[in-house]
Amino acid sequence: MLDFSIISELQIPKIDLSNIEWPRFDLSRIRWSQIPKLRIGDSVAKLPIVQGGMGVGISLSGLASAVANEGGIGVIAANSIGMLDPDYYARHRDANVVALRKEIRKAKEKTSGIIGVNIMVAVTDFHALLMVAIEEKVDMVFLGAGLPIKGIPVEELRSARVKVVPIVSSARAAGLIFRSWLKKYKDIPDGVVVEGPKAGGHLGFKEDQIDDPDFALERILPDVVAEIKTYEDKFRRAIPVIAAGGVFTGADIYNLFKLGASGVQMGTRFVGTHECDADIRFKESYISCREGDIEIIKSPVGMPGRAIGNKFLKDVSSGEKKGIKCAWKCLKSCDITNAPYCISLALDNARKGVLEKGFAFAGSNAFRIDEIISVKELLQELQKQYLCAEEKGAGRLRSEYEKALEKLVSLKEEYLIGVSSLKDEYEMGIEKGIATLREEYLRSMDKIRSLKTKYVKAVDDANFLKKELIELFERYSLFNRLNTEEI
Repeated sequence: MLDFSIISELQIPKIDLSNIEWPRFDLSRIRWSQIPKLRIGDSVAKLPIVQGGMGVGISLSGLASAVANEGGIGVIAANSIGMLDPDYYARHRDANVVALRKEIRKAKEKTSGIIGVNIMVAVTDFHALLMVAIEEKVDMVFLGAGLPIKGIPVEELRSARVKVVPIVSSARAAGLIFRSWLKKYKDIPDGVVVEGPKAGGHLGFKEDQIDDPDFALERILPDVVAEIKTYEDKFRRAIPVIAAGGVFTGADIYNLFKLGASGVQMGTRFVGTHECDADIRFKESYISCREGDIEIIKSPVGMPGRAIGNKFLKDVSSGEKKGIKCAWKCLKSCDITNAPYCISLALDNARKGVLEKGFAFAGSNAFRIDEIISVKELLQELQKQYLCAEEKGAGRLRSEYEKALEKLVSLKEEYLIGVSSLKDEYEMGIEKGIATLREEYLRSMDKIRSLKTKYVKAVDDANFLKKELIELFERYSLFNRLNTEEI
């Protein structure tokens, strides 16, 4: 008689398939009617869109109030705002303080919506401008072009209920700001803007990083989200991460939300609006430019920047030094004696439409703007695009889920057939030699184990998709009825 003891020790792997129930999702019940809101501290914007601060004088009370009236966050750019005053060269830094206060008040007269101020840490009068924002009790300040760590009047900001949102280009910078605030002020900022290398104006990247995929917004955003998540958990409050730099469509907004963003900041798109505070000739430079016209320049203050190329920039790149009229050292890093031109003056000339004496900063997608529309039309367009992208995304998710269920059915059937076949082969193989039978048995066992591995992975995949769909239903409060179907 043959000895089957070696075979009797082998066990067929088993999976309990009897109690698995998988919900079916009817996405036709969802009404795709609204884009998520953006909460920064106690300020809640109906639209998760921050209008980027654009200096010199591109985003003032006109644009900011129009955006705020439509449910977004309007932002006044404080950088060299005093150049709006004809007597700027006589008043120096005082002109900036006076002009900023005036623009904030004008904006508040035009809207009850959310108004913020963008202030560059790198400007010499940073603290004076910040105090104006506090005294005028704006809703929030966006602090970029440097790390807002030293000498921040946190107590005054909190007393005036002014939220603080630093602008960074990496998770490392975000972590440094938050750690420093925690150590110095026993407090943390209310949100953070992460700006990628496709933005307009001065960029927080080295020149060789601008086109490097490792520094793309889609790469750095999840790292910033993960960094900020540790502070959300510690303080048990939401700290929104706002994505910026190259955001152009509602589909872009949707895709960035999928990566963890709670809102977006957009500057370039708002230049192409009637309410933008720049001269019509500045706006037309966006409409008439082509993709190849947008270039990276080296700013006199030592940073790379993105602008629309023109004769002024060609002259500078060929070594020509423009006439310089310096009111005062407005930028800490500026060496006016060696600078080829005054960048504040060049940008102010562009704002006035005198582009032969200046140039327009612009984001990488400026060439895609082909008409000037109202802020209302732009925001409506972005919402429609977002909701369309979200509906398509949900459709793809449902399709993947259904395919996962079909795969489970197929694997289940294959698994059961394999187990049954193995048993049949075992019973029929008693007549065979022990060596041959054992070899065939082991091959069958390998197949069963492989099927089990595939099945378990398919179950995990289906569960993940199931979780996403459930969250989608819960988000719209329409998770009312899920018909279950047992496989």
